[in-house]
Amino acid sequence: MKKMISEKAERFTESVIREMTRLAHLYDAVNLSQGFPDFPAPEPVKTAAIRAIEAEVNQYAITWGAKSFRDAICRKYAEYYQMELDPERELTVCCGSTEAMISALMAIINPGDEVIVFEPFYENYGPDAILSGATPRFVKLYPPKLAEGSSRVWYFDGDELASAFNDRTKAIVINTPNNPTGKVFTRAELELIAQLCQKWNVIAVTDEIYEHIVYDGAQHIPMATLDGMRDRTITINGMSKTYSVTGWRVGFAIAPPALTSAIRKVHDFLTVGAPAPLQEAGVLALSLPSSYYEQLARDYAVKRARLLGILNNAGFGCFIPYGAYYIMTDISKFGFETDVAFAQYLVKDIGVAVVPGSSFYNNPAYGYRQVRFAFCKREATRKAPSVRMELFFNSGNDLLSHTVTSAVSSALEGLTSVFGMGTGVTPPE
Repeated sequence: MKKMISEKAERFTESVIREMTRLAHLYDAVNLSQGFPDFPAPEPVKTAAIRAIEAEVNQYAITWGAKSFRDAICRKYAEYYQMELDPERELTVCCGSTEAMISALMAIINPGDEVIVFEPFYENYGPDAILSGATPRFVKLYPPKLAEGSSRVWYFDGDELASAFNDRTKAIVINTPNNPTGKVFTRAELELIAQLCQKWNVIAVTDEIYEHIVYDGAQHIPMATLDGMRDRTITINGMSKTYSVTGWRVGFAIAPPALTSAIRKVHDFLTVGAPAPLQEAGVLALSLPSSYYEQLARDYAVKRARLLGILNNAGFGCFIPYGAYYIMTDISKFGFETDVAFAQYLVKDIGVAVVPGSSFYNNPAYGYRQVRFAFCKREATRKAPSVRMELFFNSGNDLLSHTVTSAVSSALEGLTSVFGMGTGVTPPE
C-alpha cells in the first residue's frame, strides 16, 4: 500500500510550545509558555506600519526584501557590530526568523550531511535539520548546579563538541542568547566553535533573535564578527522579539554572497516575500536609538527578577538566565513522574501554562525534571480575578500523590496576579 505520509514528517511531533498556548486558551490559564510579549509594541513602529498600509505599500516587495529595509539592517549592523554588509548580495528578508532558518538549511544541506545542534534547543531546530535532509547530531548543554556558590551558567564539554565534528558535518546551529536556557555564549566558547568550524570547513548558522535582551553584564557577540567566520556564518535575526511584534513575521538572513544566492532561491519558492508594509515599519524600528535597547533590557530584568522570586518561593529550582526571556526550572522536588504530567497539572488545575522541558531535547528523558517559563508578559496594575488555589491530592491517584507545600499554592497564585492582567510597561518611543 502506498504510504501517504512522508518519513520526514513522521520523525517529529507538532510544536509542544504552540500546543501549550492552545491549552492555555482552553483552560483560561495564564500563558507563560509561548514566548510572545503581551504588552504593546512601540507606538512609532505601529504607526509606521499603519502609514505604510495607508500609502498603499500593499503589494509584493522585492523577493529578498525591500531596499529600504535592507539598507536599515546594514546601518544597524555597522553601528552596533562594525559589520559592513552589502544589501544587494548579503541579505535575505524572510517571513520571520523561523523561515530564515529553514531557508538557510535547505540552501546548504545535501543528503548525508550532518548538522550539530546544542540541546536543549529551541524546538524548531531538530525538525529543521530533518526537513532539510540532514542528520542532526546533538551536543549537550549541561545545567549549572543549583547549590549555592556553584557555577550559574549552562555549559558544554569542549571534547564532546569536538567529537561531534567530522567530514560529514555541514553546519552547526548556535542560538545566543539561548532559548530555552538563557545562556549567552561567551567569546571563548564562540572562538572554540569557530576553530572547529574552520578545521572541518563547517558553516555556523546562528540564531541571534534575542541579541538585545541580556542581563548582568552579559554581552552578545555575533559569530560573524570573529576572525575567520565572516565568510562561513549565516546570521539569523528578525523584528519579533526586540520590537514585540512576533505576529508580523519579518526576519532576515545575513550570509556571504554565494550562500545568500542559494538562500534567496529557496526563500523565493517557500514564501515569495515578507509583508511589504511591515518591512517599511521595520525601517523605523531599526533606527530607534540605543536608549530603546537599553530600556528594553532593563524592563526585562525587572520581569526576570519578579518571576524568579515567585518561582523560588514556590520551590522551583531556577536556572538564572543571562539572556532572552525564559527561565528553565528544575521540578524534582514536586515528585511528578514527568515534566509533561506536571505541565498538564499546572495548566488544568492551577491555571498556569508552561512548556515541558522534554520538548527541548532529542532524548525526552533529559528534560523530564524541567519546565520552562516565559516572562515576556505585562506587569499587573490590578489583581487578576482568580479562584484561590487549594491543592488537594487524591492519594489513590498516582499522578497526584504528591506533597506540595502551601507556598506552592500561594506563589503560583501570585503568577496569575502578576502576569495575568494589567496595562503593561510600554517600550519607550
